[in-house]
Amino acid sequence: MSTSISANNASSGGNNESTVSSEVEETMSRIRSHKGVEGVIIMNKEGSTIQSTLSEEQTLIHSALLSQLATKASSLVETIDMNDELTFLRIRSRNREIMIAPDKEFLLVVIQNPNATE
Repeated sequence: MSTSISANNASSGGNNESTVSSEVEETMSRIRSHKGVEGVIIMNKEGSTIQSTLSEEQTLIHSALLSQLATKASSLVETIDMNDELTFLRIRSRNREIMIAPDKEFLLVVIQNPNATE
């Protein structure tokens, strides 16, 4: 199941919005084609989902928790060194790996099974 919410703040132009949407779709498709990828979420810094390949329930759970975690990790990095910033966050357990790539306004989250064979 896939959840998609319009990204009104991603672009303000009509034609430009379809270009941005097309680029997002291509990027998500490319990421999903990698071995073991179970889901991709694009959200704003506050955790509001822009687009997701997970179910609505899983998207809500992951978005809320991971946006908070990314904010905390970013604060930690900046507390240690005010001239530094969080560029990537990876969490790995036995069964899952969650990768978070923060941007100025958005978070890209990839959830994968690191033990996948296909």
